[in-house]
This record gives sequence, C-alpha cells and structure tokens, in this order.
Amino acid sequence: MAFKPQFGQGKDIGVSLLEKEKGQLESKAATEVISLEEERVYREGVVSLKDIIAPASLNVESSFLQLGTTFARTLFIMSYPRYISIGWSSPVINLSVNMDISMFFYPVKAAIILKQLKNKVGALEAQINADSEKGSPRDPIRETALRDVEELRDNLTQGTEHFFQFAFYVTVYTKNKEKLDQLSEDIESIFGSKLILTRKVLYQAEQGFNSTIPLCNDELMISYNMNSSPIAASFPFISAELTSDNGILYGINRHNNSLILFDRFSMQNANMVVFATSGAGKSYAIKLEILRSLMMGVDVIVIDPEMEYKHLSDAVGGTYINISLSSESKVNPFDLPRPMGQEIPVDDIIRSAVITVKGLLRIMLGGITTEQDSVIDRALIETYAKKDITPDSDLNTVTPPIMQDLQEVLEGMEGSNELVLKLQKYTEGTFSGLFNSPTNVEMKNQLVVYSVRDLEDELRPLAIYAIVNYIWNVVRSERKKRILIIDEAWWLMQNEDSARFIFALVKRCRKYYLGVTTITQDVNDFLRSQYGQAIVTNSALQLLLRQSPAAVENVQKVFMLTDSEKYLLLESGPGEGIFFAGLKHAAIKVVASYTEDQLVTTNPQQLLEIARAKDEFDKKTK
Repeated sequence: MAFKPQFGQGKDIGVSLLEKEKGQLESKAATEVISLEEERVYREGVVSLKDIIAPASLNVESSFLQLGTTFARTLFIMSYPRYISIGWSSPVINLSVNMDISMFFYPVKAAIILKQLKNKVGALEAQINADSEKGSPRDPIRETALRDVEELRDNLTQGTEHFFQFAFYVTVYTKNKEKLDQLSEDIESIFGSKLILTRKVLYQAEQGFNSTIPLCNDELMISYNMNSSPIAASFPFISAELTSDNGILYGINRHNNSLILFDRFSMQNANMVVFATSGAGKSYAIKLEILRSLMMGVDVIVIDPEMEYKHLSDAVGGTYINISLSSESKVNPFDLPRPMGQEIPVDDIIRSAVITVKGLLRIMLGGITTEQDSVIDRALIETYAKKDITPDSDLNTVTPPIMQDLQEVLEGMEGSNELVLKLQKYTEGTFSGLFNSPTNVEMKNQLVVYSVRDLEDELRPLAIYAIVNYIWNVVRSERKKRILIIDEAWWLMQNEDSARFIFALVKRCRKYYLGVTTITQDVNDFLRSQYGQAIVTNSALQLLLRQSPAAVENVQKVFMLTDSEKYLLLESGPGEGIFFAGLKHAAIKVVASYTEDQLVTTNPQQLLEIARAKDEFDKKTK
C-alpha cells in the first residue's frame, strides 16, 4: 500500500517552529531590555568614582576653564634663550599656589636632525661668505649660530647628546577670575625674567587642561627643539623638603616657604657644624635651637667665649659658670668618668684619661721631645697610682689627682727637669689658678654655660680642652639626650692635639646620646685642618650662613655647592643661608617670635634697650 507524502503539512510544522523560536527570542530580548532599564535606573542612584572627583559643572571659555567654582588656565612655553640655568623652573614650581605641570618629550632620530643641521650649516656659511664678499661687517649672530650648530652636530654624532622635541605646560587654579589673571601675569613675568617666552592658551582651554591632568595626552602639541643638556636643566624636582613629624623649628624654607622642622637625633649622628662670618646670625640661630631644644627636654651644655649666652641662661634658669684665673669655679683635667650600667674596664678608663691629659700637657708645655713624651706617660700613670687609682680601684670612691701631684711625681724622675720648670707656671706661677684645683662645678641643670671670656688668648684653648674633657666624662657617666655647643671652635683647631681630641669626641659621642655643635667664623682655619674636615664629614647637620669672599671658595669645595648657592652665601642677610640635613639641603631663613627674639638677640642696641627697660621696671617696683 502506497502513501503519498504530505509536503504541505511538513512546511506548516517548520513555520510554526520558527515562529515559536522568534517569540522566545523576542521575549528574551524584552527581558534583557527590562533588565538594562532596571540597571540604568539603579545606576542613576549610585555614586561612582567619577561622580566624586568630577566638578559640579564645567564651563569652557576662550582662555580659561571654570570647574565648578574654580578657575583654571593653561600657559605654555614658546621659546627659550640660548642658555638656561639649572633649576630655571624652580621659581614657578615653588610658588604657593595650586598648579599642574606637564612635560612631554618626543625623541628625534639623530639621522633626521643631522640632515637638517647639515642644511642649516650650509645656509649659514653661504650667508657669511656672501656678506664677506660684499664687504659687509661681520654678523655675530650668524657666527654664534654656526658655532652652536657645529658643536651640536659633533655631540650628536659622538652620542654625547640626543635630540628631543620638548613641551612644557602649566595649569594654574584660583577661586576667582581676577586672581587667575594676576597669577598668569606673575608666571609670565617670572619666566620672562629668564628670557623664556610664554603664552596663555586661546580657544584651546580644554585642550590645555587635558594636557596637564594625569592622562599623559598632549592635546596642545606645542613643542620646542632641544638637546639633552638643557632638558636635564629642566628637571623639576628641585624643591627640598626638610619637614618631619618630630623635632624643633630651625627656620623657613626659602624655596617654598615651608617650615624646616627637624630632630637632629633622628639622623645617623646628632652632630652639627655652623659656619658664618661675624654678624651673620650664627649665635642667634644656635640660641634659638637651645631654647627650643630645652622645651623638648634636651639637656644643653655651652662653651661661651664671649659671654653671649648669659642673658639666655639667666632667663631660663640655667647655670652660668665663669672659668678664669681668679674664678672660684674650677675644672680638673685629671677627672675620670664614673662607670655606667654596662661596665667598662677600669684600666681602659685610666689609659684613656692618660692619653687625654697628655694631649693637654703637650699644648701647655709646647714642643716636647720623644724622651719627654715617654717621661710624661710614665709620670701620669704614677700620678693616678699615687691617688690609689689602679685597674683594681673602684672609681666611685677615688679622688682624682691635680696638677701639683703630677709635678711632684716628675720631680722624682730623671730627665724631667725641663718639664718641671715648664709645669711650675701652672702650679705655682701666673696660671696656677686654672688647673691646680679639684673640680667644684655642677652639671645638674638642664642648661649649663661655661664662659671663658675672661681668660687670656693663650689660655683659652687649654681651658676649652679641659672643660670639654670634663663634659665628656660626665656624658660617659650618665647616658641621656644632650647637646654640646662649642662656640669659636677654631681655637681648638690651631693645635693638633686639641683638634684630634675634638674629632674623637665628635666621632664617638653618638653612642652616648650626645650631639656636638661646632661653631666658627674663621672657616679657613677650621677647614685647613685635616681634623676640621673630618668633623664636617662626621656631622649630619650643617648650617652655612653668610660667608666672606675669602672663605667662600673653600666652603664651596668642601660642601660641593653650585655657583648659585655660592653667590647665595655671599649675598645672604642675617639669619639666611643653607641648611644641610644628611643628603638634603635647602635655603633657610632663621625666624623667631618676639619673645624668643628678646631672649636670644645679640644686637648691642637691642640689648641696651632691654637693659634700660629692665632698669626702669626695677625702679618702678621698688
């Protein structure tokens, strides 16, 4: 039995299946549209990152933008002078205004630029030759251009220079249109003073703004042909910040008017050197540091050669000790440190004391022979032994010898007659009131000042040496945060033994939580000594104020200053200079409040006015 196929029926089934699938797709698409609409509605009520950072509105004008309530304008550099100095952008970068700066570098292949330079050389030489044939006067502009092009060709060929197209844009932000115009003029003037030509954007305000936001898109495309050296001089990160969370105020950063706040004890060592001419403000700056350090709980010890610190000491209740031939205050150079928690062998302490006293005796007695040096060495050991100070002694109970004890020991030794005669000046003669008595000064106050003003010039280095040695013994006996200030330290650099002693002190003091500040106005005398240069190297902080022309070359060499920094030191006013902290340094201006100024001033006229006001007050209160 045969069946006839029903083709029409199969077609109807296929169409119905297609219509069914189409309906499902339409239903699915409708569902997706509904989901997208729901997502859109949801997103409208969600705050995104763009919503947070975007301004409330954006208004684009011909030469500026208005972002909400903030006005913005972009300036670009069109041309540069033949030479630009290092850090030429520093005055603009360090302005205390909100700004964005963009720099774009487009490398140019050497082959391309060499071809252009070759053509330029040919044109310049042809013009110069034509002028020469006509008998025209030489054109220095063309000759200079030819020399510059030839030099650039040589450097590019040798690979010592590379060529770029360089774009520099600045966008400034202010709160109103008037300030924007004024700031734009100021920046143009600053650049103009360096012969750098700038322009404000016109009908490209949006492109200028987009070129300085952190998208790395250069939409202005205004570049200038430049080789590697001037581009290196355009490096923008030249503003040194010396602000930390802890420490005291040293002054104002003259680069950007920020505060220089620093804790000297946070460095690898707390030592400091201060170099300046007379009247440059070094004592003023150090007194401010003393005053502010006292408020931070730091003990301060000062060696004062000119009685400059007495007013400050009296004001804060410090101890002022006058060391002179007729003074009742005495410092014994034979003193020993008392043992600390971590025991140091007594024989090491005695050996160190012998070496230190022997250095003082070399200065006191003048030139001594090798034999006399050996005699002094044996005599010092016997002098300590005479007072029962031996490696087995308890240093807490012993009494150190004095200079008279050393003389008595020397009198009983062979080959010491000349030494005894020289020593009698300090035990029985004119200078007997200085070193021939037990120590009777105390250092229990937070500020202790030793004055050596009333000593003769011959005795000052000896007295400072003995005082510093006594202070060093006290420091080693009790570890606490201290600062030792040695004013006019060049006195100690005049003799090798005292210079070596100060260098050893500076090198070792970190272990005992001590920072040594050495101050001098005779910079050349200080730096000519090998120990003076070593002291600078071992001082993490340095303060350079105004320098004399005779010393500035030496200072520039030691501190590796640029020419501009050298001229800054020559032209600085009182309290102005350069402050170094480790590897960082910045131009500084020392500032003080009115009350601080009254306590630390060294101006004679101001001191007379203060004394007069004090007398009037005393009369009224009587």
